[in-house]
Parts: sequence; C-alpha cells; structure tokens
Amino acid sequence: MIIIVGYIPSPEGSAAFEQARELARGGHDLVVINTGHHGNNAHPNFASAQDLDAVDAELTEAGINHEIRQPAGRTSAAEVILAAADELDAGLIVIGLRRRSPVGKIISGSTAQAILVDARCPVLSVKPGQAVLKP
Repeated sequence: MIIIVGYIPSPEGSAAFEQARELARGGHDLVVINTGHHGNNAHPNFASAQDLDAVDAELTEAGINHEIRQPAGRTSAAEVILAAADELDAGLIVIGLRRRSPVGKIISGSTAQAILVDARCPVLSVKPGQAVLKP
C-alpha cells in the first residue's frame, strides 16, 4: 500500500509525518508531499531543504521506501495531495489538523476539509500530542 502524507514544518505537520512513518514501518511505501501556500515558496508551509533532508534521512535510516515531492506550482496543497493519491492509487492519506475557532472554520477554506471531502481513499487526520497508531 502507498501512504501519502501532507507535511509542513509545524507541530501539525510533524504529527502527520510521525503517524505516517509509523504506519509505513509495516512494509508500506511512503510519499511525503510539501507545498507552499498556493505556490508561495516563501510561505512558512514550504519546507526548507534542511527540513526535507532530515525527513529523507529519517526515513532512509528506518528502511522505509519513500519519495519526497515538493511541487512549486500555484496549485493548492489539497489539489496536489489528492492528485498524487489518485496518480499512485494510494491506500491512505495522513494529514495533520490544527485547532480552529468556529468563525475560522466558516471564513477560510481548509486544506484538511477539502482532502477529507474529496479523497477517494481513507484519510487519517491527527493532531499534535495524540498517541501514534501502530501498524
């Protein structure tokens, strides 16, 4: 099975990565996807080369077959993740969630919401501080 994880350098992104990494230890391939905010590579969501090198080293050391993608187009993170899931026939998408106020949920579109609603495969959402599920 191929697992896709949406990664950003934040507590939420780290929680998603940790969960996906643990699930991939069960013999699954892992695809890590990081994008800027609608192509804005200066946005804090866009991981640095050092961030991605650390992710790569951790997965290599764990013996996990993986790929890291960091497209730089103007496509939303949700669209990139969903397109990769369809392209690779992924069995699972893992995303991190952050706490939002009720007003924040109404006013702004949510990457997580778009993935949860539109994904053709199961989606696992995690929050920082939650226990990691074992395979």
